[in-house]
Amino acid sequence: MEDFSCGPATESREHLEPQEPPKKRWLNPLFYTGYKRRLEERDMYNVKYEDSSQKQCDDLEREWNKELQKRGRSQKPSLLRAVLRCYAPGWSLLGIIAFIEEATKVVSPVLLGKLVDYFSPDTQISLGEAYGYAAGISACAMALAVLHHPYFYGVSVYGWRLRVACCSLIHKKALKLSNKAMTETTTGQIVNLLSNDVNRFDQVPMFLHYLWIAPAQVATVVSLLWLDLGLSALVGVVGFVLLLLPVQTLLGRLFSKIRAETAKRTDNRVRTMNEIISAIRVIKMYTWEKPFSKLIAQYRKLEVDKVLQASYCQSFNNGFFFCASKVILFFTFMSYVLLGNTIVASKVFVAITLFNAIRLTVSLFIPFAVQKGSEGLISIKRIQTFLLLDEVEPSTTPDPAVQTRPEDCHVTVTGVTASWDESLEPPTLRNIEFEVKPGELVAVIGPVGAGKSSILSAILRELPVTSGEVRVEGRLAYASQVPWIFSGSVQQNILFGKEMEREKYQRVIKACALQKDLSLFSHGDQTLVGDRGIMLSGGQKARINLARAVYHDADIYLLDDPLSAVDAEVGKHLFDRCIQGTLKDKPRILVTHQLQYLQSANKILILKEGEQLMLGTYQELVQSGVDFTELLKTDDEEEEPGEEHGILEIDGGLRHRSRTMSSGAKDGRVLSLDKIKLEEKAPEQEEEDRREGVVGWSVYRDYFTAGTGLGGIILAMFLNIAAQGLFIVTDWWMAYWAQEEEDYYRATHPATTLPSNGVNTTLPYNMTIPRVDTNRNIYVLAGTTAALVVFSVFRSAWMFAMCIKSSQVLHDRMFSRVVRAPVLFFDSNPVGRILNRFSKDLGHLDDLLPSIILDFVTITMQVLGGVILAGVINPWVFIPVVPVVLLLVVIRRYYMRTSRDIKRLEATTRSPVFSHLSATLQGLWTIRAFGAQENFQQEFHAHQDLHSEAWFLFLAASRWFGIRMDWLAAIFIIAVAFCSVLAAQSLDSGLVGLSLSYALILMGGFQWGVRQSTECETLMTSAERIIEYSKLDQEPPLENDYSLPPNWPVHGIITFEGVSFCYSPDGPKVLKNLYGCIRAKEKVGIVGRTGAGKSSLMQMLFRMAEPRGLVMIDGIDITKIGVHDLRRRISVIPQDPVLFSGTLRNNLDPFREFTDNQLWGALEEVQLKTVVEELPGKLESELAESGTNFSVGQRQLVCLARALLRKNRILIIDEATANVDPRTDQLIQQTIRHKFRHCTVLTIAHRLNTIIDMDRIMVIDEGRIKEFDEAHDLLQREGGLFGKMLDQVGGRAAAELRERAENLYKLRHRNDEIWDQIKDSQRIHLANYLPSSGYTHIQIETNV
Repeated sequence: MEDFSCGPATESREHLEPQEPPKKRWLNPLFYTGYKRRLEERDMYNVKYEDSSQKQCDDLEREWNKELQKRGRSQKPSLLRAVLRCYAPGWSLLGIIAFIEEATKVVSPVLLGKLVDYFSPDTQISLGEAYGYAAGISACAMALAVLHHPYFYGVSVYGWRLRVACCSLIHKKALKLSNKAMTETTTGQIVNLLSNDVNRFDQVPMFLHYLWIAPAQVATVVSLLWLDLGLSALVGVVGFVLLLLPVQTLLGRLFSKIRAETAKRTDNRVRTMNEIISAIRVIKMYTWEKPFSKLIAQYRKLEVDKVLQASYCQSFNNGFFFCASKVILFFTFMSYVLLGNTIVASKVFVAITLFNAIRLTVSLFIPFAVQKGSEGLISIKRIQTFLLLDEVEPSTTPDPAVQTRPEDCHVTVTGVTASWDESLEPPTLRNIEFEVKPGELVAVIGPVGAGKSSILSAILRELPVTSGEVRVEGRLAYASQVPWIFSGSVQQNILFGKEMEREKYQRVIKACALQKDLSLFSHGDQTLVGDRGIMLSGGQKARINLARAVYHDADIYLLDDPLSAVDAEVGKHLFDRCIQGTLKDKPRILVTHQLQYLQSANKILILKEGEQLMLGTYQELVQSGVDFTELLKTDDEEEEPGEEHGILEIDGGLRHRSRTMSSGAKDGRVLSLDKIKLEEKAPEQEEEDRREGVVGWSVYRDYFTAGTGLGGIILAMFLNIAAQGLFIVTDWWMAYWAQEEEDYYRATHPATTLPSNGVNTTLPYNMTIPRVDTNRNIYVLAGTTAALVVFSVFRSAWMFAMCIKSSQVLHDRMFSRVVRAPVLFFDSNPVGRILNRFSKDLGHLDDLLPSIILDFVTITMQVLGGVILAGVINPWVFIPVVPVVLLLVVIRRYYMRTSRDIKRLEATTRSPVFSHLSATLQGLWTIRAFGAQENFQQEFHAHQDLHSEAWFLFLAASRWFGIRMDWLAAIFIIAVAFCSVLAAQSLDSGLVGLSLSYALILMGGFQWGVRQSTECETLMTSAERIIEYSKLDQEPPLENDYSLPPNWPVHGIITFEGVSFCYSPDGPKVLKNLYGCIRAKEKVGIVGRTGAGKSSLMQMLFRMAEPRGLVMIDGIDITKIGVHDLRRRISVIPQDPVLFSGTLRNNLDPFREFTDNQLWGALEEVQLKTVVEELPGKLESELAESGTNFSVGQRQLVCLARALLRKNRILIIDEATANVDPRTDQLIQQTIRHKFRHCTVLTIAHRLNTIIDMDRIMVIDEGRIKEFDEAHDLLQREGGLFGKMLDQVGGRAAAELRERAENLYKLRHRNDEIWDQIKDSQRIHLANYLPSSGYTHIQIETNV
């Protein structure tokens, strides 16, 4: 595993304990570096072993295994119990710090009361005592600054450890998932567990302690107030708590229910996004951007509905938190006055400050504990459900250390019956019996869906065996039907984590015919192949996939149709030099449709409908009268597709394939996997773009105006100012009321006791003082309190609604830009990176950012209100405020330079975690076959540790900043307290109480507000990343003003004039200087070595990148028209068949353009009607993710049905029959010839028998058209490329193909005498427009 580099301060990190009080002096060098330049990964500190992914995984797994041992007994396994045993003891001790902190918050108001008493007219407190109380208040403020951060840092570390442990367990489980389990979950759901669910754990441990601290704190506050206010204290506090707790409990339950539903809806959206990004090329070629946009919009709307409901629950909690102390205050003093007491300033402000002390715990921390706790429980249950999914048998992991003697290596299959699901009848495989010994090659043949790949699956133990026995002696290597290539270099893909042995490596390269390809690559075997192997042709992927297996030097080889994606010449090379050469002494099982190789096999196993028809040598089978071609046909009358093709209904949807489940189902996608060991330095993988500096104001503008526009922002500002104004007015009115009572008392009773009754009092000098109007004061207080409740709740709800509307609009913009981005964008960005924007970043905008923005705005208003109020009451306060504010600005600016980089590093180090998980899931069978699970788990630990390095810095840096902010707030409180005593002569007790109580509110609020501003800015990087994707470069317009003729193209004539093509502006040309003309209704076969540029010709015609030169269809330059106008008029059957989850109808006809009869007709034409008729929902049957309930061959037939429905004048077939047997291939070709006889058809193929009867053959080599003529004419050329390719087929097959070409040539040219009488000039003209049959010998100049 790689050792990540670290910065110069690494050593200091190594000696730190996670719970060290966060003075964080060791962070100073990092902040200095961050202030000077952009932070890089090398600047981060190595994660300590205690915090490492490996350690956390081992600890939690040990406890989880204890739970699993309870299975079968009365108790069910509980992940929650495992988590508690693992983390609760250390976490519990941190509660002591939180308890001391909350106790300190209760002591401060008592001291405040004593200090306010000093300003009352009948005070007994001396000046010295007043200074003592001021010093006490100051000491409490400093104590809070010291206590707060160790607690929150400590609990954050436990949340981080829990998240890391769960991520590792999820990945470890993913490596063991059985095929049955993979039908019960999806890639999207697992990515969502890893991106959103585990993130809840970062906040769960923070607030749970307050569930026991808050009641203790409330009891203490009530006791203290009882001494001052008597029964009224109970009325206010207890009444409010009794009213609030049931409401909060109800909201908590509702919230958890909504969260669970939100998670499911997010799963659906992320799963669909994963499919879209993975299959974007096909979506663009089919012009399906609009239906998929509509589908995503629908999923997003359902998700946002639930997010809004959850946010309204939060807004109610937040609103009540804001006004809770004022409601308690109102009820307390209303009852106090109604019981006949008189309000006194010291009592009012002791009550206000005590209520503020419990306001945070009762109104915010307890709801947070309930909310975050319920979210955490839901996440734990979802993860537990995943961890309890079915696993493959442990024996599927071969031990690489065990060496079996070559002569003992074998595979014995004895009477095996196997089924993907035991409820299916008949089983996938029935009574299979054969043996493979050292040096033997067993060829497995049969029609599409016969169970060929399933035999390999049974040997790999991926397919559960219900009876019989599979014995494997030796280590396995497996080459999947659909190649699995991960993002990295060619060399990394071949070595697959093994040490480089140069001589052996060279032998493998030669055996797998990769020498020429590597010589053409810009960096040889160090060339980066791109995510999903996107930079490689189908044949190159197949050979690299095979080379990986050969280099592994296993004892037994399972090869699932590795020859289908390569041309005849390369196929013969692979068979002779690799399968029968390098591997000749090994036991080999080869699934194939290439009948020409059967004679070389030691045994041939023939399958049909999951049963073993025959087993024997080629000679034995021929003598017994077997017609191989006939055997491979699909007999519709004999099949019962619903069961034979293994479709099972679960919850009304297709979830399993039985016999036809091919290896492509799991290894079909090729996703990102980084950092497998390299011997030499390869070109660097393009790093994820990471912005520098401040999040620009344009990001804030775009974010806030996206949802409700300027009007919404103005309304939000009004509501915030009104709510804060009412908050201050309520307290000011209490101060005014208390001052009225004191003035009345001063004027009438200079004695030491307050009056308890009387209306008016006559003073000396016949002066009359009116009695305080208690009713008026109560009404005003009731009005301001009620208005405060309404405004604070409405303010919270509006802020949430505004943010979530912005999130929805930004998602829609981002999706519309991503889906319209050029394919180059998808080639250079791994799936995980793009998916990160749609999962984690969007999750931040939905869940975290709204509440943090509301927090920040609320606290900013309170801080400003408090500072201005204290300054207006006592202008001396402004003297210390100025330097404090200056320090605040400087420290915040200094902090933000580094904090932004840390947060961006955290985001970019997160993407590889997702990419690695996706790669693991898509290459699961290959990984397990090679026994590489441990390597992949270690790789995942490395990615997690790199992310943990950034996360650790994020936690430590935020505490570094928080403690400095709290010391600034403490300085402000000290200034207010001592300035009040100094200015005692000019102040009254009400105003002193008001200013000091607001100063104490600032103690927690000040640093929290500034930290929330920084958190808001760091989270705005998620908005920035989304906005960045909403401004991506776009393809040319879908439609434009170019006036196309009706029914264009009418003829289907394609001409090239000096055309070159490359995938990126600065990339190498893959097609060079093409000239040629494909005539109306002409059938052209396109052949060439793998990687020659055949598929690139198709990409060019679809304008996946803009061609240089002139490409015309029916005389119209294709670059002048909209890309949809072009693409929807060309049908395609792509090389990699792609189906999407959803109904079969949606896969065939997403625009609802065709009738049921037309859909059934198309399915009948491609031999799939009976299969679909047996499905539970027929056309409405739900397909599994990526259509894995169908075999690869069946998926290609569905793609053919799509092409049949579109009825376009031009059809391009890109090796679409590579994965079907020759008989099915023949049926498909007949269907194409019949249904597309009036169309221009371009067929890219490796099987020469597929294209030998085409009107003309185009031979492409190294990106150029080298030959372009009729097959017979090309075969007459001495040393011609096409002739050489045919010779590679060899034997009787080559002779038959030559004979077919000659017969077709004679048939076409029987009218030559008549044709020769037409003048040359007319002949050239007519040849372009008339049907090609009979005229194809006229060749247009091609400049080759």
